[in-house]
Amino acid sequence: MSTDNRRYPRIPVRCRVLITHDSCGDVVAETRDISDGGIFIVANPEGLPPVGTEVRGQVQGMLVDAPVVDMVIVRLEPGGIGLKFNS
Repeated sequence: MSTDNRRYPRIPVRCRVLITHDSCGDVVAETRDISDGGIFIVANPEGLPPVGTEVRGQVQGMLVDAPVVDMVIVRLEPGGIGLKFNS
């Protein structure tokens, strides 16, 4: 029996994402996975705002500018940061 209670399935995806917040400036990191509800980025959480902080994110390296998305930090762990898309 699975103990994973996630609302949306995770899809492994590797792309660069620019995360922006006044307290940490611009941070470019790579995603580990994405779902309809959010993303997980591989980054050192030290120096980043605490859980509950709203940040802005944008996928980098596309042929056209990707939309800027509002997100909230929902998890900080040694391997990275969990971000939930604001609806």
